[in-house]
Amino acid sequence: MKAIVWQGTNKVGVETVPDPTLLLPTDAIVKITSTAICGSDLHLLDGFIPSMEKGDILGHEFMGEVVEVGRDVKKLKVGDRVIVPFNIACGACDPCKRGFFSACDNSNPNHRMAEAMYGAVSGGGLFGYSHMYGGYAGGQAQYVRVPFADVGPFKIESDLKDEQVLFLTDIFPTGYQAAMNCDIVPGRDVVAVFGAGPVGQFSARSAQMLGAAHVIVIDRVPERLAMAQAAGCQVINYEQEDVLIALREATGGRGPDHVIDAVGMEAHGHGPGSALDKMQQNLRLSFDRITALRWAILSCAKGGTVSMPGVYGGLIDKLPMGAAFAKGLVFRMGQTHTHKYLPDLLGRIEGGQIDPTFVITHRASLDQAPELYKTFRDKHDGCVKVVLNPWA
Repeated sequence: MKAIVWQGTNKVGVETVPDPTLLLPTDAIVKITSTAICGSDLHLLDGFIPSMEKGDILGHEFMGEVVEVGRDVKKLKVGDRVIVPFNIACGACDPCKRGFFSACDNSNPNHRMAEAMYGAVSGGGLFGYSHMYGGYAGGQAQYVRVPFADVGPFKIESDLKDEQVLFLTDIFPTGYQAAMNCDIVPGRDVVAVFGAGPVGQFSARSAQMLGAAHVIVIDRVPERLAMAQAAGCQVINYEQEDVLIALREATGGRGPDHVIDAVGMEAHGHGPGSALDKMQQNLRLSFDRITALRWAILSCAKGGTVSMPGVYGGLIDKLPMGAAFAKGLVFRMGQTHTHKYLPDLLGRIEGGQIDPTFVITHRASLDQAPELYKTFRDKHDGCVKVVLNPWA
């Protein structure tokens, strides 16, 4: 089959690789009909996620048709149309039973690698996201093996198009969980979102759906800011104005009640702190550039929430914890418990509350993906979200 593989830092390519096979009786094989490039895939492209190996198949946002099931799979049959959450969960361990699917105890066979890296317990496995997260082949391919097939795949039984439901595999639930983590008081609270990429766009719209009185989106890319503004958000271009002053002015001096960091470990910015972050990351002295997180902490109102869907990779310094402590901020973060939100979010799509296709700017084949990885990373050609057809 054809697949997009990691070939080294700053290099991905399309290769012919063996078709996946059933390894366990709880597996399924899915023929992929649509897949996408995610912002967190760029951390792999840029070489900031350890334990990638040449030839690893990328991709964790995908959907398709079931073409084979293991003998112990009870809930799926050949021909079912499914979306597949990016995180892999067993459904039986304590975290899964509590709804914390991304923290699954049983889906990461390489958990000791992650534990050694982070000095703590590991989360669950992820599709196409390094050996530290299980070494699972990803979904930027024509076929994929799906473990725990009675737990992850979610059947789509309506006539909604792929593009309307594809983002339920990651970025829509990720933005929604980020907003849910804020415990928004409808009609009162102001929410600021740092980052107007795909997750930031869905965070902003989710905050609106949950009743935020006002949503402010911060970025520097005109096309992304225009997309947020079209949804009724106030926008701030941090290259054109002081973001902390602008947020205070927009909120009567108190700051946003909740702030969502939808940027993560490769934040751009300006000033001495940003320059030092970049230097340390380039020298591999740090995994993370944290300008967005610093701004989130410094701008958030007293007693507010800093919600962090953006990916971070390691130890962080230069973090204004004194300000966070003084203001009594609440931090909520982590990989998305995707499975938990799918029925609700599918219902919102079917009910017309949101059309997720708004975020798509580029459609292409797998053969075009290597160039589009760079277009997406470098924010060229107005690129916000790329959807790929594996069979084009």
